[in-house]
Amino acid sequence: MRDPYSLLGVQKDAGPDEIKAAWRSKAKTLHPDHNRDDPLASRRFAEVGQAYEVLKDPERRRRYDRALETQQTIMQQREAARQAEERARAARANAERVMEELARANAQRAQAQNQAHDQGSSGASTMGRDQESPEDMINRIFGAGQGAGPASAQAGGSQSQARSQAQSQTHSQTPGASQGKARQAPPPPETTAETTASAPGGAEAKPETGQTAPQKPQPPLPLQAIELLTGLMRRIRGNPTPPEKAPDLLATATVSLNDLLQLAPVTVSLSDGRDVRFALEAGMTDGHVIRLSGQGLRIPGAPRGDLLVTLKVARDERFRVEGFDLHTVLPISLEDAVLGTEAEVETPGGRVPVSIPAWTGSDQSVRIERLGLHASAGERGDLVVEVRVILWEKPDPKVIDLMRHMRYGLFV
Repeated sequence: MRDPYSLLGVQKDAGPDEIKAAWRSKAKTLHPDHNRDDPLASRRFAEVGQAYEVLKDPERRRRYDRALETQQTIMQQREAARQAEERARAARANAERVMEELARANAQRAQAQNQAHDQGSSGASTMGRDQESPEDMINRIFGAGQGAGPASAQAGGSQSQARSQAQSQTHSQTPGASQGKARQAPPPPETTAETTASAPGGAEAKPETGQTAPQKPQPPLPLQAIELLTGLMRRIRGNPTPPEKAPDLLATATVSLNDLLQLAPVTVSLSDGRDVRFALEAGMTDGHVIRLSGQGLRIPGAPRGDLLVTLKVARDERFRVEGFDLHTVLPISLEDAVLGTEAEVETPGGRVPVSIPAWTGSDQSVRIERLGLHASAGERGDLVVEVRVILWEKPDPKVIDLMRHMRYGLFV
């Protein structure tokens, strides 16, 4: 069946009167007697009637809303899975691209090493300048600011600039010339000191060949690939979000007054065919909602929801439940209400005596402590005895004369 809300043209929070008015308007418009030329009029009229039957019943409407919410959640989970698959496909394509760049960089490094072997130290310096870190390669391919904040991009740029300055200072040499004295040049950062000395007889000294620090060995190709893939996935995925929890399942458990008093176990049947058994505890009363973790709906790829059970106390002929107090009615005669009396009242544990003070009316009650339901922290509610003044079955002439005297004054 189609969405009943859209069939009647009402919102999801529409009240019963609005739903009834919309159904009458639709039924009058779509009635087959008014649309004899339309072969689909009967079908549309029946759909509107079914939609009204669902929405006019509060319980059926609640069940439909829960089913609709569950379906929407499942669709959202499927859409999230589809988007994750697309991101994974894009990540695989980018990973292949990064591997190609890595292979090209390794080929260039091997070529530079061969040239360094032929040209000596100048070739080694060139190889040091051509080395590129995995993070710099990702920044060069995807851009320095893509998938990262301004602070990280600025930090990456500063590191690359510092690395370039350090490499450039490695190749700079300052030849010193002095007459009769040896002079030592200050060592630049991260390089070995180079010294120059004056030749005998005051001749200008020739600079010695500069020696660079040993280059840090590059990690093997598999480790570089892992580092590249880690940085790439960090850019694509960003901050991972935890999977959304599956919706909770609602149920109602009807219990008797004796079940609450004895804290007996209760079994509730769920809409998916399962039976869940739980024990009643102190602090539970009519309308109390119990949350059972991990007993709700199950959706692949998401944590299981919870089960919310609402307690409903069955009707009892003797007592009425209000919070943790039990209410009962004690009928008394007119003379007992005026003069007071001693009576017995029914309690969950049997009959107990109770004193009715003189001049007690039907708007008054007597409270007997700790005879109600189990509250929290070992406490219990009270038994509230509501007094009801009743008359005799047959009229009493003396009482009638007394009432006339009280209404009209002295009667002769």
